[in-house]
Amino acid sequence: MGDVISKIDAEIHRLTTNLIQQQQPDGSWRFCFENGIVIDAYVIILFRTLDIQNEDLIRRLHDRILAAQQQGGCWNLYADEEGGNLSASVEAYYALLFSGYSHSADEPIQRAKRYIRSKGGLGKVTSILTKALLAATGQRKWPTSISSIPLEVLLFPAYFPLNFFDFSGYSRVHLTPMLIMADRKFSKKTAHTPDLSDLIVRSIDQEEFGQRQAFDHREHQKLQDNIQAGLNRLIGTPRFIHEAATDKAEQFMLSRIEADGSLYSYASSTILMVFALLALEYDPQHSLITHAIEALTAMQCRSDDQTTIQNSPSTIWDTALLAYALQEAGIASHHAAIRRTADYLRSKQQHKKADWSIHNPDTLPGGWGFSETNTINPDVDDTTAALRAIKSLSHTDPSYQDSWNRGLNWVLSMQHNDGGWPAFEKNTDKKILTWLAIDGAKSAAIDPSGADLTGRTLEYLGNFAGLKIRHDFIKRGAQWLIGHQKEDGSWYGRWGICYIYGTWAALTGLRAVGLPENHKTVQKGADWLLSIQNEDGGWGESCNSDRLQRYIPLEASTPSQTAWALDALIAVHPQPTAAMDRGICRLIDSVKGDKWAAIYPTGAGLPGYFYSHYHSYKYIWPLLALSHYRMKYGN
Repeated sequence: MGDVISKIDAEIHRLTTNLIQQQQPDGSWRFCFENGIVIDAYVIILFRTLDIQNEDLIRRLHDRILAAQQQGGCWNLYADEEGGNLSASVEAYYALLFSGYSHSADEPIQRAKRYIRSKGGLGKVTSILTKALLAATGQRKWPTSISSIPLEVLLFPAYFPLNFFDFSGYSRVHLTPMLIMADRKFSKKTAHTPDLSDLIVRSIDQEEFGQRQAFDHREHQKLQDNIQAGLNRLIGTPRFIHEAATDKAEQFMLSRIEADGSLYSYASSTILMVFALLALEYDPQHSLITHAIEALTAMQCRSDDQTTIQNSPSTIWDTALLAYALQEAGIASHHAAIRRTADYLRSKQQHKKADWSIHNPDTLPGGWGFSETNTINPDVDDTTAALRAIKSLSHTDPSYQDSWNRGLNWVLSMQHNDGGWPAFEKNTDKKILTWLAIDGAKSAAIDPSGADLTGRTLEYLGNFAGLKIRHDFIKRGAQWLIGHQKEDGSWYGRWGICYIYGTWAALTGLRAVGLPENHKTVQKGADWLLSIQNEDGGWGESCNSDRLQRYIPLEASTPSQTAWALDALIAVHPQPTAAMDRGICRLIDSVKGDKWAAIYPTGAGLPGYFYSHYHSYKYIWPLLALSHYRMKYGN
């Protein structure tokens, strides 16, 4: 064991020294939150549509998209995505042409065209955001899955069986601008908009009919019946009601614009908002639109000679977790780096009620968001991360004690009625909303309890707030996790890839609140992790797991997934095993490596459509796993 500990000590020293040197003067860390090429493509298309003169940025985004093209002419969301991704390939093709830096006769464009047509063309696109972007720029009609939802749903009061705030916050801020555009049949073409008609293989109407047939007609009809029942209860002439709904939709967007000009701090929703404002006949030079363009431009990240647009910079998340990891590694809370971070985080705690309070009205604000521009959309995971970071200071400094108390109270108040925890909003989990005939609705439409959120929250409450399973609300959370374990012993994680992520969160959470290591649930989860260990000692899971909803091995080990598996096993085993030590050695080697597995996306957003490579993860999770191994076994 001595040799393993010495290797761990050396790697912890290297990582902590490196991280402290990378800290910004304000106490934050600013690592890239990389989301593939999707947002880059959207920004090019929007900027060209509005004739935004930012050639340096557009050229950089163009070059990054072009460099990501695969040999077969397609684009992938992740390295092992077999057969390419049609939606991403259409977005890339469109953006490359619209940029003006690629041309239809170019060999890469020709290869992309052949690939897209071989997969059925524009009509086979399934991503609702891709469809919306194509419709907004005149390449297709608005999809029925959007145009069949009347704007009037925004007028349904809270006491209706179904109302707009039953949708998740993420859905609302994307759906509202799409509903505005679809309602007005909006599209905007310019003299330079590429003509994509040669990508149409079969009538889009025919293809859309076929896609609708793939959804359960009875479930979809039940949802439509609920919407119609709500419409029948609205009072007023159809014209008056429709005008009121349009005003409500417009104000919904305007009231959720952040100080930086973004809608809810997401690039994707901000892009849709700009098109929706155009649909509402705002002048392209209106301050709301120019401010939104500034926000999108500010979301760029430059690294390794490439530029990308982050969907929402991960500054709060990264900073909170890094400060926590450094303290676990032995950096004292009075160290200047930790004090700077704590001051930064305290300044970003949210102090106003927002949409989260609609289903949780009697709780004082106290959460944190993902991005530093986010002031109205706190989430449970970022909040517990920030609270871990300020825990030590909350014992000695009254101002941090107040932040701690408000944050803890907010986290406790967010528990779902079923015992688990959501990401953003309490009890927005009506299954009927997942019956929309929109691909991805099952994951995006609601915010149900998740194993990763519930496990992470229990880990915080157990290890940092001293709350154990004897408390009723902790017991309900633990029971939710026990009841949602898969037959093979794993748990599904919503915001990371995927079964390794969920199993790590569940096991560390259950152990933190006092579930014994010999409990059958704990043993079953640990056995599953050991059963999927790679021959090289590490762990790796494919993003295909997220899409197929079952564990798919990556056939390579990633630093973050190896660290998650090890951290879970450390929480379970009283003594290190040979398998764990092999994992530690592999982890140390992988952190220093630069192979494709080191940059494989292990963050999840929307199954089948959105995956993220956190540049911070090669530091955060290995440092935590190594520190926890040393803390438990090093003496």
